[in-house]
Amino acid sequence: MTEPTTDWREIESRVFMRTGNRQPVVLVRGQGSRVWDDEGKSYLDFFGGTATTSLGHCHPTVVDALADQAQTLIHVSNLFYTVPQLQLAQLLIDHSCLDQVYFSNSGAEANEAAIKLARKWGREKKNGAFEIICTLDSFHGRTLTTITASGTDRYKEPFAPLPPGFVHVPYNDVEALRQATSDKTCAVLLEPIQGEGGVIVPDDDYLPAVRRWCDEQNVLLILDEVQTGIGRCGALFAYELAGIEPDVMTLAKGIASGVPLAAVLSKDHCAVFAPGDHGSTYGGNPLATRAGYEVVRHIIENEIPAKVADDERYVEQRLSSMEDRIPAVSGARGKGLLWAVTLSQPLAADIVATCLERGLIVNNVRPDAIRLCPALNIPREELSEGLDVLEGVLLELSGGPAK
Repeated sequence: MTEPTTDWREIESRVFMRTGNRQPVVLVRGQGSRVWDDEGKSYLDFFGGTATTSLGHCHPTVVDALADQAQTLIHVSNLFYTVPQLQLAQLLIDHSCLDQVYFSNSGAEANEAAIKLARKWGREKKNGAFEIICTLDSFHGRTLTTITASGTDRYKEPFAPLPPGFVHVPYNDVEALRQATSDKTCAVLLEPIQGEGGVIVPDDDYLPAVRRWCDEQNVLLILDEVQTGIGRCGALFAYELAGIEPDVMTLAKGIASGVPLAAVLSKDHCAVFAPGDHGSTYGGNPLATRAGYEVVRHIIENEIPAKVADDERYVEQRLSSMEDRIPAVSGARGKGLLWAVTLSQPLAADIVATCLERGLIVNNVRPDAIRLCPALNIPREELSEGLDVLEGVLLELSGGPAK
């Protein structure tokens, strides 16, 4: 007698808190840039767990690291030294402009730590300054403090009153930043590219101008590289593309190719945490940091950022071609393998649903924008295949090619 198929979607509707809407697919297996559902259908994944599976699904580097570490040491308190944690810390410091690191479990936690660090620095080094200037349409996490730092009102409104100390200005507007700076300002918190905001790439002179202003005003520059870091934009860190150095940087998502891990990095001059100021039960545990160490080492040793930079030119050419020929496409923006296709109409949800039917996973980051963030090591053939599917769907939903 055949066992009845478990209806996982029905179970989810009964037992899981309703915090978002899921795509109507139960994913059970992944390999490389592909995943499979519980009915055996395969999908090419151009979303990657929101840009987390940097080496694709179940990469041998990650699988072998987890299997070996799980048989060695999974978790102990941060009251003890552990080798994978310090190996990863040294690797990140050796390949960045920062001097010290602390590990946590998520990008929100890393940004929370960065905010605490800036607040304490302002208290000790800048006459009690505590305000942090952030940008509209930014996204820094889902804790109460990080949604307050974020520039998206719909995430904040259900949870008011919110913590004080955050000022918001338009992104890519240096003059607005200057006007908002006061003697209360201790830091500026920015994404090098706004991911959740719709993959918004600033002008080339924006981040250098912000860096100069922070130097003039003795204000910390915190770069949230949760989505842009670890090779995603064609350099190991996106700040390198702007030719600047942050005082503080946060990382997560692709750092361990899907294993929960994040980090806050700081220069020595603002690394003001003292024992008791911060902590995490699971942050930096041996299992996660072993995965992170092997992933980051693999990305560096195999020169994956250079491969991503080459892919950027191909993706840009393909998306520009779609803009020329498809009425629904109004443009494209991005760096490396983080892109948004912008639409002339709010068709993003329909495009995502149709792509899913055709075996391609993409993300409607905005009602008029489709986000693409495939694995950094995706082969060119699969990159082309996914763009072919997307192009076909865009043509179909826009009524055919431009006349």
